Amino acid sequence: MRAALVLQEVWTGLRRNMSMVVSVILVTFISLTFVGAAMLLQGQINQMKGFWYDRAQVAVYFCNEGDVGPNCTGEATQEQIDEVTATLETDAIAPFVQTVEFEDRAQAFENFKDQFEGTQAAEFATEESMSQALRVQPQSPQDASIVAEATSSLPGVLEVQDQRRLLEPIFQALNTASLVAVSVAVIMLVAAVLLISTTIRLSAFSRQRELGIMRLVGASNRFIQTPFILEGVISALIGSVLASGAVLALVQWGVQGYLAPLLPTYPLVGIDATLLVIPVLLAIGVLLSGVAAAVAIRRYLRV
Repeated sequence: MRAALVLQEVWTGLRRNMSMVVSVILVTFISLTFVGAAMLLQGQINQMKGFWYDRAQVAVYFCNEGDVGPNCTGEATQEQIDEVTATLETDAIAPFVQTVEFEDRAQAFENFKDQFEGTQAAEFATEESMSQALRVQPQSPQDASIVAEATSSLPGVLEVQDQRRLLEPIFQALNTASLVAVSVAVIMLVAAVLLISTTIRLSAFSRQRELGIMRLVGASNRFIQTPFILEGVISALIGSVLASGAVLALVQWGVQGYLAPLLPTYPLVGIDATLLVIPVLLAIGVLLSGVAAAVAIRRYLRV
C-alpha cells in the first residue's frame, strides 16, 4: 500500500510537469550520448596507437649524389651501408632491434608509386631520385629512439625517420576531438542537473497542499522526498536508455556497418566495447539525477 502510494505520487508529478520531464530526457540523452561517444573515441585512439605504434618502423635513409647533410660527402658507399648494418647488429643495439630490411632504389620506387598512385608526385618521380634505406623494426615502440640515436650520426646517413613521430600529430588531433566531446558532455550534464533540480522544485511547488497534508498526518521526510527523487531518476533513466541506444546504433551501423568494410585491416571499436560503456552511461544518469533531485527537494522542504 505504501509503495503504491509512492508510485501514484510519482505518476502525478510526471504527468503535471510533462514538458519539463521531456526536457530532462532530451538533455540527458544528448549529454550522455556525447559521454558515450567520447569514451568510445578514446578507446578507438588507444587501439589505433597500439596498432600503429607496434608497426612503426625506423627508416635510415642513405645519401644520394647531391644530397646535403652533415654525414653526406656524395652517394653512400656500400662500405658505409655495411657499417650502419653492423652497428645495428652489435651487442649494444641488437637487443632493441627486431628486423632489418634493406630497400634499394628499385624497391623504394615501387613503394613510392604504390603509395602515391594517381598523384602528380608519382608522375614526376624517378628511380634515380629515390634513396636507399634500411627499414628497422624495433622490439618495442620505445626502442625507436635508441635505433635513431645509434645510426643518425654515421657516415653516409642522410636522415633517420621515426615513423612514430609522424603519427603523433594525428593522435594529438584525435585526443583534442575527444577532449572537446568530453567538455561538451560535461556542460550538458551540468545543464541536465540544473534542469532536474528545477523540475523537482516546480513539482514540489505545484503540490504544496498535498505536502502540507502529509506533514500534518505525520509522514516522514523520507516518504515525502522519495516520489520526487524517483521522478528525477525515471526521467534521467529514460534519457540514459535513449543515449545507450544511440551509441549502440552508431557503432553497429556507423562503425561496423560502414567503416569496417572500408578499413578491413584497421582495428575499430565494436559491440563488445559498447556494451561496456552502456552500464556506465546508465549509472551516470541515475546517480546524477538521484543526487540532484535529493538535494533539490531537501532544500525546498527546509524553506
